[in-house]
Parts: sequence; structure tokens; C-alpha cells
Amino acid sequence: MNPKQIKFLILYLVVLFFTFSPLLAQETNSTKIRAIQKTGDVFLFAMPLVSLGTTFIIGDKEGAWQFTKGLLTSCAVTYGLKLSIDKERPDMSNNNSFPSGHTATTFYSAGFIHRRYGLKYSIPAYVFAGFTAASRIDSKKHDIFDVLIGATIGLGSNFLFTKSYEQKHMELTFNSNKGDYLLGFTYVF
Repeated sequence: MNPKQIKFLILYLVVLFFTFSPLLAQETNSTKIRAIQKTGDVFLFAMPLVSLGTTFIIGDKEGAWQFTKGLLTSCAVTYGLKLSIDKERPDMSNNNSFPSGHTATTFYSAGFIHRRYGLKYSIPAYVFAGFTAASRIDSKKHDIFDVLIGATIGLGSNFLFTKSYEQKHMELTFNSNKGDYLLGFTYVF
């Protein structure tokens, strides 16, 4: 494993530990259900933080900007639909059911890692996003349609801004100043 892969793995393991440790301590069925809902709530914040944090860890400033633009787009579409469509939640707590914001955000984060860095890095992120979607259905905050549209919005937002990460190994430069010419070549091993 190279250092980047190790950093990805460490980030995911830290999130996994802090997310699932409350589940292991629960005893009754109703508290387990609440723990599942809370875990989904934690992923709502952890997934974007891990995805954005990864761009900074590996020095991918372009990726950080792409992530930010895509996440803002995903949130704008999601909350625009929530405000314009009055769909009651299955638990009847309010009319903000459609689409699932938790699902849109977590699937956006997983999709970003997939499109930017590759499938092998995104598999744990997709598992966490799927868990979040299931937790929203389990806690009766959304139905399957809300979650599917949320995932579609999240994944779709990646197609607007996210491009594959390519490290520059070779660079050719040219500079001219008052009749002097400079040609440069750099190769990083």
C-alpha cells in the first residue's frame, strides 16, 4: 500500500470506529433503532468531512474546489425540492420528506471519491452512504422513493464538476523575457 492508500484507510477506520461504537453499547431494541438513526446523522457530517479532508491530505486543491462546488449544487437542488414539494414524512413530523438530504449528501461524498480517485477507494464510502439511506427509511423519515431520488441527486452532482485525479509527473515550461528564452523540463519520479 502506498501512503495515500494508508491515509484513506485510516480516515475510514476512524469514522467507522466512532460511528459504530454507540451501536455496540446499546441494549434494547428501541435504543438500537435510535442508535441507527443517530449513526446515519453522524455520517451526514462525517462523509463530506472525510471526502474534503482527503483532498487536503493529498494536496489536491483542485479536487477540494470541485468537491465544494458539487456539494453546494447537490444541497441547493435537494433543499430547493424540499421547499417546493410538500411531501409528508412517514413519521408525520413535517412536510420535508422529498428528497432525502442525508442520502444526497452521503452519496455525493461517495460518488466524489469514486469519480476523483477511483472505485477501490470509494467502496467503504458507498457502504456508509447505503447505511445512511437505510437508516433514514428505518427511522421513518423517508420512504424508498425519497432515498432513491436523494442518491440520484448526490451522484448526479458529481457529473457536473468532478474530474478524475491525475498527478502531474512531467511538466514542460517555456518563458521569454526581452529576447531571452528559457525552456524547462521537470519529471517527478
